[in-house]
Amino acid sequence: MTVVHPISRAWITTGGTGAQNYDEFADDSEITAIIADNPHSALAIEMPHLAPETVGKSFADSLPDAVARLALERAEGGYRSAEQVVVLYRITGEGEPPAYGLWSMVDTDQISTSADEPGLVIRNEDVFIAKVRERVALAEAIGTLLSPVLLLQTGKGDELHAALAEAIEAAGEPDATDVDQSGRTHAIWVVEPGPRQDSLTGLAGAGELVVADGNHRSLAAQTGGLPRFLAVVTTPASVAIQPYNRLLSELPMPIEDVLARLRAAGATVTEVPRPAVIPAKGTIEMYASGRTFTLGLPVDPALDPVENLDHALVERVLLGGALGLDPGDKRVSYIGGDYPAEWLRGEVDAGRSELAVLIAPVTVEDFVAVNLERHKLPRKSTWFTPKARGGLVLAQLD
Repeated sequence: MTVVHPISRAWITTGGTGAQNYDEFADDSEITAIIADNPHSALAIEMPHLAPETVGKSFADSLPDAVARLALERAEGGYRSAEQVVVLYRITGEGEPPAYGLWSMVDTDQISTSADEPGLVIRNEDVFIAKVRERVALAEAIGTLLSPVLLLQTGKGDELHAALAEAIEAAGEPDATDVDQSGRTHAIWVVEPGPRQDSLTGLAGAGELVVADGNHRSLAAQTGGLPRFLAVVTTPASVAIQPYNRLLSELPMPIEDVLARLRAAGATVTEVPRPAVIPAKGTIEMYASGRTFTLGLPVDPALDPVENLDHALVERVLLGGALGLDPGDKRVSYIGGDYPAEWLRGEVDAGRSELAVLIAPVTVEDFVAVNLERHKLPRKSTWFTPKARGGLVLAQLD
């Protein structure tokens, strides 16, 4: 029995509703601007408190607005309904190989978060529980899942990749397309019940599935008691991992005191006469007050290797040790790979932040290896591209 299933009641976009996922932004004002430019964006439902007409309301108080917006989109033809379907997915961008995926439903009881917890779906990062509660509340209010969990098929990835490419080649014109903020084209094809659907779901569920994006959404499915969650099952050949950096809006002490604390903890600190850039693996770069510092953070050989990855060292040695900050502190922002080093430096230069921390990306190979060993990565350490787009395929929760 496969753990991947058709969507029993799907809503397929007819165009114009596609959106970045709610957690892809460095600042909430970006979400408000996107909704203002496109009121049909699924972000208006995912983040109802940030829509222009409801800014200032709390998330909870805005949930009735989300319900009304989704009902209106369906009534006005923004989505069409389909039953017992899976959906082929292709993302294409200039100079990039095509990325493939399969929209489907996956069994929630297969989620595993440790070596002693059975299951074929491996969730790999710590999460912020407040975000999980918001996702649960939204799903309960609207009775629908709007954005997918991105799952990496590690057992039959090559076979699934070839099967998806072949199915799309034979499918003709897509049922809908959408262009994202990076200029990539997202195309979908609905697959009705039949041998093709059975073959694709069988391949998609034939090996261990690692959560590449959507750790909060997968935990929300568990917390909310959902038997299945909406997913895009993709392949290792379809993804890359970009840097996942940090910005601190305010330092709790002068930068010289931070450097002194780092040196006392065993770190090597070197000031370099150039702008900060994304470093090589094993080195961290910091940018503050127009100055760039390279850091060699001390590892602890008594800990598991995953605890000595660069993102873990930043969390333990820099944020926790030198700065005395919890990872969930409101002064810490987690900035994904869509925002380059120049943007991070610009935030510091403009005075909107006091410190930028630049970290080398995790490799896909390291990511898969860590997860298959059922270890957990530090928070916000993998920024996968291209990302599955929300608002293209919805799953109604009957």
